[in-house]
Amino acid sequence: MAIQKQFVLRYRDEGHIRFQIPSKLCEAVVAKRLSDQIAAIDGVYSVGLYRGQQKLAIRYNESILDFKSLAQRLFNLLAGLEQEGWFAENAIVESGSHRVVKKIKQSQVSHWLGEKYQAAKETVQAAKLLGKLSSKGPTALIKDPEKAVIDFLNDVLVLYLIKIHWTRITQEWLVRPFVYRYEWMAVFYLFFLLVRSRRKK
Repeated sequence: MAIQKQFVLRYRDEGHIRFQIPSKLCEAVVAKRLSDQIAAIDGVYSVGLYRGQQKLAIRYNESILDFKSLAQRLFNLLAGLEQEGWFAENAIVESGSHRVVKKIKQSQVSHWLGEKYQAAKETVQAAKLLGKLSSKGPTALIKDPEKAVIDFLNDVLVLYLIKIHWTRITQEWLVRPFVYRYEWMAVFYLFFLLVRSRRKK
């Protein structure tokens, strides 16, 4: 039976739906994967997956995403995860008191490698961006060693923050800037402080 047919709609109101879901989706890794992908849907602003109760609650903005479109997106999302082998019976094995999700398809190995490649690529992109923002050359270390060290540590911090947030910036913040307005305010303020620290006194 397709995983979608095991969903039972328990509650529906304007911008709010709840499902009874199968136990396969309540494994820790699978539940997180599913929640993250639903949360990435444009118009969805809250996802709650209650593993113990086998319930899934979704809150969404109906002016952006209607119920029919959300249901179709959810159907396609589940189909994609099922094709990747996330719900296969032999994908989950007992190991003492812990459960380990095994990736059983070659495509998942290539997916992992792709993620690592993308992470490295994003780091290079962030480094290039940072290099354009602030590079005064080696003479700064001679003229003012203390400021040069502080500037260097600021560069490392900004690079680190860009690196760990890059996926969310490109996939969520840029897509829904108003929803993530406070995050954007923090970003602009961070760059304001960075540029301000570069100004000559």
